[in-house]
Amino acid sequence: QVQLVESGGRLAQAGGSLRLSCVASGRTFSGYCMAWFRQAPGKEREIVAAIRGSGSTYYADSVKGRFTISRDGAKITVYLQMNSLKYEDTAVYYCAADRHADCHVRAAFYDYWGQGTQVTVSS
Repeated sequence: QVQLVESGGRLAQAGGSLRLSCVASGRTFSGYCMAWFRQAPGKEREIVAAIRGSGSTYYADSVKGRFTISRDGAKITVYLQMNSLKYEDTAVYYCAADRHADCHVRAAFYDYWGQGTQVTVSS
């Protein structure tokens, strides 16, 4: 059974930092694109960052220079280091896996999803 389990979300102050983790299990994810999405109340789910099996990355413009995605291949864990947090980063953050090597920006392409972890940034 495939599982993606996120952790690390909590209340943080603007300007602060958080580190989210996603542990994947149930199959081999080494060739998968792994990504973080987020969804704020009343808004569509949007991609935050993605990382290919090769290690190449993609970032949404809104988080470039502030967030860093990484993956630990041995443990199949994906991290999202979030620095210089802003109020508008408040959302539920989801870990997702796409069996295709190329990372898509649309949520519909992703095969597996975690349950999400809440990030709240106070201004």
